[in-house]
Amino acid sequence: MTTIFQKIINKEITAEFLHEDDICIGIMDIDPKAPFHALIIPKQLIARIGVAEESEKQILGHLLLTAKKIASEHDLNEGFRIVINNGPDGGETVPHLHVHLLGGRKLTWPPG
Repeated sequence: MTTIFQKIINKEITAEFLHEDDICIGIMDIDPKAPFHALIIPKQLIARIGVAEESEKQILGHLLLTAKKIASEHDLNEGFRIVINNGPDGGETVPHLHVHLLGGRKLTWPPG
């Protein structure tokens, strides 16, 4: 089964791109939970963080550094939140690992 994120990566579905390199893409979330809500998605399919392999650590680190870069480019200087959902009970809705980058307002805790 091809995920919606794979279709976006393959340009079969349009999205508002913020970033693209050989490893990942960054897009705006179509159902934002904060004034700024982006998704950073690896081009290589990793179903979820809970099944990530040691060999994928470079990709995982790259996702976080890309989130930092996008946050800086969008003036999230007062703070931002990075979220990775894992599994149905963790809020995962697409079985393709992705990092949520949220900001643009004061974020409260606990989140959910």
